[in-house]
Amino acid sequence: MGSQFFIFLLLLAVQGKMDRETSFDQNYEVIWGDDHVVFLNQGKEIQLTMDNSSGSGFGSKMAYGSGLFNMRIKLSSEGSKHDELDFEFLGNREGKPYRLQTNVFVDGQGNREQRIRLWFDPTADFHNYRILWNQHQIVFYVDNVPIRVFKNKTNIGVGYPSKAMQIQATLWDAESWATNGGKTKTDWLYAPFKANFQGFDVSGCQVLTSNAKNCSSDNFWWNRQKFWHLDPVRLSQYERIKHKYTTYDYCTDRKRYPQIPLECL
Repeated sequence: MGSQFFIFLLLLAVQGKMDRETSFDQNYEVIWGDDHVVFLNQGKEIQLTMDNSSGSGFGSKMAYGSGLFNMRIKLSSEGSKHDELDFEFLGNREGKPYRLQTNVFVDGQGNREQRIRLWFDPTADFHNYRILWNQHQIVFYVDNVPIRVFKNKTNIGVGYPSKAMQIQATLWDAESWATNGGKTKTDWLYAPFKANFQGFDVSGCQVLTSNAKNCSSDNFWWNRQKFWHLDPVRLSQYERIKHKYTTYDYCTDRKRYPQIPLECL
């Protein structure tokens, strides 16, 4: 069976619970594939679609320098030296578990992929995908369970995202690499592929330029000390995910990285 899924990336910033009453156009706009975007529930839900003619995507009207970002997530800033935080749904073969990949880019350099198999069917219902980003750590969450932690280790020479980023969500064909390493191609008999999103309220540190220095202030709740580390409950959840659900971690790929990357030590 060919690939029935695709990559879709997105981000939403939220303080506390998602506000499902905020309409899409308050904080977002369609950035490509206008005729492949469907507005539902009076603009409180949006559906991206993809067929063999085009995919689609949307982005935030503002850029942000820190915050708690909630939904299916891609944070991306502009330029070749951009910073980026990714949630990526990889292609899926029928009957196989769905895989979620995360990646961290600093100054345009990524290649920090980690993958987990999800413990639920993401096509059956809405689920929460969240990124906490402050000057101490970046935490990726699925349904409030931490699945990845990227600590700030600039003190030992490891790059850490510091540029302002825009929220983006895209749905596109990545058959050259996403499913089974590119061996399984997209089966267009299943098109159009669809991804639905809800909860369009945003509360992050807004910036008008690429300078996000002021976004590290503890006036923002996500920068306060309790968010510098995982608490014991979240730490236990994270260890369970690493041992039970992780299918790939660049930190342990000695063929690709004969020398362990500094941030993995």
